[in-house]
Amino acid sequence: MSRVGRMPIDIPSGVEIDIKEQNVSIKGPKGSLSHTFPPVVEIKHEGQQILVERANEEKFTRSMHGTARALLNNMVVGVSEGFSKTLEVRGVGYRPELKGKQLILHVGYSHPVDFPEVEGISFELDEKAGEIKVIGHDKIMVGEVAARIRKVRPPEPYKGKGIRYKGEYVRQKAGKAGKAVA
Repeated sequence: MSRVGRMPIDIPSGVEIDIKEQNVSIKGPKGSLSHTFPPVVEIKHEGQQILVERANEEKFTRSMHGTARALLNNMVVGVSEGFSKTLEVRGVGYRPELKGKQLILHVGYSHPVDFPEVEGISFELDEKAGEIKVIGHDKIMVGEVAARIRKVRPPEPYKGKGIRYKGEYVRQKAGKAGKAVA
């Protein structure tokens, strides 16, 4: 049995859950999310907990058991607490800028890169540290937006310039000067 799948999900106060067959809708202070789960998993609401059970012992069913529970837990955490990812902008002259809710990146191109506003996602900037914080209630969407921002100028291995996740290790290469002299 799945170790992740059999753990119950505690529902914090202020979070409402609505289960209609395989469609689950969750509302909380940060927003609302809904997801349709495959029919091989059964979702039950008992008191202040959500339980995920599987219909049979087939391989697909076993794999979906833990996945469904993890998705449900992320939905509950998202609408109650929210998720965030932090990106670092490194490089001389590289800087993020916020105009209204639109993110503008100055990252070494001949023009600034406008990053369009995404529904359910907000940005916070720490201009001194050159950090962008992507905040939202949907974990999948927060990760997707952070990945798209990083893709604008990924970190390069020679000088380390670019946009990277906070705490991401970028291996530095020696370049031409690092060649061994025989």
